Amino acid sequence: MKAWLPSLLRLALVVLLVAFVTNPGWFEPLLKPLTENNAPVIYNQGSLLTLTLMHLRIVLIATVAATIIAVALAILVTRPAGAEFLALSRSLVNIGQTFPPVAVLALAVPAVGFGEKPTLIALFLYGLLPIFENALTGLTTLPANVMEAARGAGMTGWQRLTKVELPLSAPIILGGIRLSVVISLATATIGSTVAAKTLGEVIIAGLLSNNLAFILQGGLIVAALAVLIYDGLSAIERYTARRMGREAE
Repeated sequence: MKAWLPSLLRLALVVLLVAFVTNPGWFEPLLKPLTENNAPVIYNQGSLLTLTLMHLRIVLIATVAATIIAVALAILVTRPAGAEFLALSRSLVNIGQTFPPVAVLALAVPAVGFGEKPTLIALFLYGLLPIFENALTGLTTLPANVMEAARGAGMTGWQRLTKVELPLSAPIILGGIRLSVVISLATATIGSTVAAKTLGEVIIAGLLSNNLAFILQGGLIVAALAVLIYDGLSAIERYTARRMGREAE
């Protein structure tokens, strides 16, 4: 029974999340004590489902872009021809961590305007570092005997990269992507300060109207998404690691 408990808890969280974003009115009695002066209990300035999907969309686009650039940089600096660019690459991917997200948004708005674009820029910059560092670690800690076997088999550099290095590094790279996604899920909420459609809209509305029910709605949805996505990516990471281990044997 204990072995099934984590799966049951995950399923229950998924069901509750779907029910809440599609039919939030069902949970009004639970949130009613958090409001004052007959304030609305359920966020009424937009659809929670739409905001959740838009929130996920922004995170997905930013993470995909960050993954492509970060992994490409890691591949470049682990090749003999690109080794000298390691320090420069590290400086570039650290830019996002140097500035607070609000500062990145403030700098991006004059250049690209309000809305989704400045939020995507902020999330992209924030997502680079964990993915780059994990990809770099994965590509530089490959078993020497496996690499020697690949060279002995007559593989070209491209074949070694696509058939040996990247597959063996995949679990570590996925770990960086997992961390990047969780960071982006939380950071994306501030995108609503520059008119991006995210769950931060619910939280900001709650702060402006002193409505704790609104704040809790936005916060709980983001937290549930972070837990579920982190758990799902962790499962994929473990599966990939086991599969690569069997193939290496």
